Amino acid sequence: MPVKINIDTDSIFRFFLLDGPGLKYKRLAKGIEESIRNGAIRQGAKLPPHRILADKLGVTAGTVSRAYGELERMGLVEARIGDGTFVRGRSGDSVREKGFRNFVDSPDICNDMSRNMHIPGNEAQLLSDTLQQLSGSPVLQELMLYTPDTGLPRHQEAGAMWLSHGEFQAQYQQILCVNGSQHGLLVVLMAMLRAGDTLVTEHLSYPGLISAAQLLGIKVLGLDMDDEGLLPESLKEVCTANRVVALYCTPTIQNPTTGVMSLMRREEIARVCREHNLIVIEDETHAVLMVRRPVPLCHLLPERGILIGGMSKAVSAGLRVGYVHAPTTMVGRIAAAVRNSCWMATPLVLEIASKWVEDGTAQTLLEHQTAEIKRRQSLATDLLQGISYRSHPYCPHFWIEVPAPWRAVEIEQGLRQRQHLVTTAEAFSVGRGTLPQAIRVSVSNSPGGDMALLDGFASLAALLRNGPEKALTIRAW
Repeated sequence: MPVKINIDTDSIFRFFLLDGPGLKYKRLAKGIEESIRNGAIRQGAKLPPHRILADKLGVTAGTVSRAYGELERMGLVEARIGDGTFVRGRSGDSVREKGFRNFVDSPDICNDMSRNMHIPGNEAQLLSDTLQQLSGSPVLQELMLYTPDTGLPRHQEAGAMWLSHGEFQAQYQQILCVNGSQHGLLVVLMAMLRAGDTLVTEHLSYPGLISAAQLLGIKVLGLDMDDEGLLPESLKEVCTANRVVALYCTPTIQNPTTGVMSLMRREEIARVCREHNLIVIEDETHAVLMVRRPVPLCHLLPERGILIGGMSKAVSAGLRVGYVHAPTTMVGRIAAAVRNSCWMATPLVLEIASKWVEDGTAQTLLEHQTAEIKRRQSLATDLLQGISYRSHPYCPHFWIEVPAPWRAVEIEQGLRQRQHLVTTAEAFSVGRGTLPQAIRVSVSNSPGGDMALLDGFASLAALLRNGPEKALTIRAW
């Protein structure tokens, strides 16, 4: 039977504090974890306040705080400002645990600003032209056969061209062709980590990483962040206290906070990763939108850095083309994961992508994306005067702070009532630290055109300025 959390859990917790190996806060966290997993502490239950539990157990409040912090890193509990610490639900209670889909069937919602999508251009006509060119080509026979796990050499060469920028020049022998960036991330995790291993990432991170790690049984811990991204001292602290295998991060146009890590910060992160022998998995899915972006971490860590990039945000989401650049010593293991997941990436779409990279079509489509993102951003910023937000000139979304006393979920629900979708911070949360009251709002997915985009941001601005209840009684613009 679930216990009454504020009455008789002290006897359960005290049992785990008996003399034994490990730090006291670790033993306390382990006891609470086991009680949550076996159902002794129910989902949604409120844990005792730090000081009260400390007095009952005869420990310091700091011990309880560190134990609760450990549970937050594991995603088992969440701290709510002014409300306490609560056990997370295992099903639909948590946005993060529902998963994050790029295709959402919501016919009742007319304006979906919750997802970053490729903005359509003339790629369909370009695809038609390319398919006609291929229709009489002898290369079609080769594309109908099995190809190497890593992809055909010319497809690898195109991938190296696509990922290269500035001082970083990718080597085609280190390229693995994959069916999009998400497939690339999955095969890297399959190849380089095992169930039970620990991976660290930003406290707010890409939901696709969270769901893939959960699928593979990989434990994910969150790292503290600032405006640039993850903090080196937080990475060092977590690595010292845990056996960490890998770091996943997005140092350029971080999703969702839009931060871009300085070169100095990248060098600090690289030093910590070497010190703790971490594999570094770097995601450049959105970074490709940034003109003259900083060098990737894998340029600073060539022996342990894995770079994942693709074409979904710049060229076409439906093309499903991605590339992984890995150290030579890791290529074989990742190739085996590609083979075991799909035998090989689809040769036909890789051929199309390669032609577009070689003849400049891909670059032209990329430039169309960045120009359209900047144009749409300019429409939205005029409506956000006086509202606290972050973005980047080449970022397809805004990261917007929800002012007290309102909560992000109230703003999200208020917009939903007005037929607009946005995403709250919970979808990106890994569990370390207090969940920020913020929402991500995209400019790239508005089927209704500029009018729908303007209406969505005007409605959002009205909610943030007037509050959910009052704003719903008036037209925003």
